[in-house]
Amino acid sequence: MQASEVSRAVAAAKSIASSLDLAVDDAIVLHDSNKLTLRLLPCDVLARVAPVEQQVARFEVEVAQRLGESGCPVAALEPRVEPRVYERDGFVVSLWTYYEPVSPQEVSPADYSSALGQLHAGMRKLDVPTPHFTDRIQHAQELLANRERTPALADADRELLGDTLRSMRRAIGERGGAEQLLHGEPHPGNLLTTKSGLLFIDFETCCRGPVEFDLAHAPEEVGEHYPGVDQDLLRECRILVLAIITTWRWDRDDQLPNGRQLGAEWLSQIRAALDPNGLDIHG
Repeated sequence: MQASEVSRAVAAAKSIASSLDLAVDDAIVLHDSNKLTLRLLPCDVLARVAPVEQQVARFEVEVAQRLGESGCPVAALEPRVEPRVYERDGFVVSLWTYYEPVSPQEVSPADYSSALGQLHAGMRKLDVPTPHFTDRIQHAQELLANRERTPALADADRELLGDTLRSMRRAIGERGGAEQLLHGEPHPGNLLTTKSGLLFIDFETCCRGPVEFDLAHAPEEVGEHYPGVDQDLLRECRILVLAIITTWRWDRDDQLPNGRQLGAEWLSQIRAALDPNGLDIHG
């Protein structure tokens, strides 16, 4: 979130919580990216704040609520207030249970896989309109085509990313695997280790696609424990996801700390991943 918006976003979250009879004297910023994640004290509530035009907050609340009701391992909405999205001063705010981190926070691949499998099982029962995972490929391709948005990206790297996105999309599509509702980004940053067990957060990224696309966001060892995985498809999804997130890092508006450094490192990883697999990205 832009620095000029942070103080207003914090004020909006505190104001909404106070109007709901939650005691708020302080707000601690836990994460700042396209949205702001706050811990409100002393009521101990987690607030997620985004500009009002990001209406996906309503979708996220609906999905999380329905998954929670079906027993999926997801973070719960704050039980003391109505489970909905609140709006104030140009921001939308959702209120969630705050989970105190537990030690050790390192998650075993088997436990990670089990939690993701439970989530996927619950998601198969949900019928909600969601984007397709290929929409992310299209967005990345549009970024690559717009040199004003990606001015620092070298021509050779732009070509590499474009070829990789195109070839992986074709390869994955040709496999014709089963598709379902996915989390979209179930990486370790979206998995909490709590006293209640492992819980997934951040459902604004939901999309439809093969489960291997979700697994591509998790540590490699997790895919070794997930039953019925197509390992070739998973390898292609890993390369695809790496190409997508690398492209995002070269967006001039990217707000991820050290994003440009990561983008450079990931370009090297893409080259290394393509070479030993003998993948022809120019076909």
